[in-house]
Amino acid sequence: SLIALCSFPLLLFTLLNIFSRVARSIYSGHLLGSPMADDLPIIQKTYDLIKWYVPILHRLPRDYRFTLGDRMIIGLYGLLEDLIQARYAHGKLAQLQHVNSKLDIIRHQTRLLLDFELIEAKRYEFASQLINGVGVDLGGWIKQQKRVVL
Repeated sequence: SLIALCSFPLLLFTLLNIFSRVARSIYSGHLLGSPMADDLPIIQKTYDLIKWYVPILHRLPRDYRFTLGDRMIIGLYGLLEDLIQARYAHGKLAQLQHVNSKLDIIRHQTRLLLDFELIEAKRYEFASQLINGVGVDLGGWIKQQKRVVL
């Protein structure tokens, strides 16, 4: 019984370690056949932006985490959802223009983080690069859809 009691924490640690590895494999797409390989570049860029930005937003001071931080997280997830829906929509132009306004809001909110001294200038620059990458792709997609409408 003493041996069983001593080995229980080791067993628990081992099970958690195995679960963690399996979860990472599923999350990275290794066990699911990498579903993100077929995604449009703009969707992958938005996904990467979320993956990078959300942990930073979760570490904001309490006064900002539940206001600006939560709004930004909801906006980022909404941006990804709207892009995925636009991919399959028939009339894409209006939907893409709406996504463009959401992206502009995220740009301004990111600038607020810098102005409130909640992120360092280097992180602001990196976030801006990621956001601009999404914006360039979105602008190209909108331009292409305008040609389709004509």
